[in-house]
Amino acid sequence: MSDNSEHPSPFTEKDVQREVSELEGKSATAARLFDIRRIIGGLFVLYGVIVTIVGLTDDDAAIDKAEGVNINLWTGLGMLLLGLFFLTWLKLRPTAPPPPDTTPSENEPPTP
Repeated sequence: MSDNSEHPSPFTEKDVQREVSELEGKSATAARLFDIRRIIGGLFVLYGVIVTIVGLTDDDAAIDKAEGVNINLWTGLGMLLLGLFFLTWLKLRPTAPPPPDTTPSENEPPTP
């Protein structure tokens, strides 16, 4: 005995489409929040500040050990510049928004 009747769903198609669009929006927000450029840029700026401060407070013995070059200062400034580059890149070219929904509208017949 086969029953060909469909079971009624507690959710309408509009409810499902609304839920899918909400999840897509949350996914896009998470992608922008955890963009690798933000993480790399933030870490380089943080470590650059720390190493620059160490370079500014180095004594003569540490500079003589590096053959007269204040390596901590120059490395810290380089790290700061690299971190700022990544953060500027993120600001100028944010992640692309998700493509528009391509589901057929209610007025259009479904394509076979």
